[in-house]
Amino acid sequence: MLDLLVALFGNTIIIILIWADPLLHNPMYFLLSQLSLMDLLYISTFVPKMALDFLSGDHHISFTGCSIQMLLFTTLIGSECLLLAFMAYDRYVAICHPLRYPILMRPRVCVALVVVTWVSALLNALIHVVYTLTLLYCASREIHHFFCEIPALLKVACADTSQYEKGVFVSGVIFLLPPISAILGSYGSILSSVLGMRSSQALRKALATCSSHIIVVSLFYGAAIIKYIVPRSYHSPAQDEVVSVFYTIITPMLNPLIYSLRNKDVSRAFRKVLRR
Repeated sequence: MLDLLVALFGNTIIIILIWADPLLHNPMYFLLSQLSLMDLLYISTFVPKMALDFLSGDHHISFTGCSIQMLLFTTLIGSECLLLAFMAYDRYVAICHPLRYPILMRPRVCVALVVVTWVSALLNALIHVVYTLTLLYCASREIHHFFCEIPALLKVACADTSQYEKGVFVSGVIFLLPPISAILGSYGSILSSVLGMRSSQALRKALATCSSHIIVVSLFYGAAIIKYIVPRSYHSPAQDEVVSVFYTIITPMLNPLIYSLRNKDVSRAFRKVLRR
């Protein structure tokens, strides 16, 4: 329960600070508030049910509850993949094209990016979840996982799902590799631009601006690649559970700590609230 409280408190505080402090009303923090919202939904989708199961000893879940978990999780993981890429693009524009930043990242553009993030992920999730729920399942219906995730359900389906598993792999590649490429391209351009300035102060400022996002990207994409890109023969169901815990519980708990401890604006806003 501690991880739930830390994640709920940390992400809620970041959302409130960004909403309440006018100095944080800019594209970077607007996108950060969306990341915190996703983390809140992550932790709220799984941890309360896990805690209830632990306290009651009842490890059953209804068909409706399983469907909702799958839909929320698949939507959230897809939307976070895209959002992290858009956050990297925001930093690229801010550092490499500062004079054009107010135009390229104007409010309408930011809202459009967020809408694309949620809608694309939701449509992808609906396709996969609807197909998965139409499969026939064996009598036991025992899922060797701590929540309803598509790969875990496919293992108890009484049908040949090999072709569909290839489709899940392709979907994972689409939602992982292009965003990763965009992130690498953005930070490669930032590094090239900063090194071209030959200024240690500019380099330190760029690192301070981007370091939190780089850490979050490494944590999230590292776990997602292991789960969805690396062939199943290279990881066991037990390892899958550990990886799933990492990006559904640990990462949402760490993200607000990473951003609050390494971001001067967020820390300043938090101290300002405490003084009040």
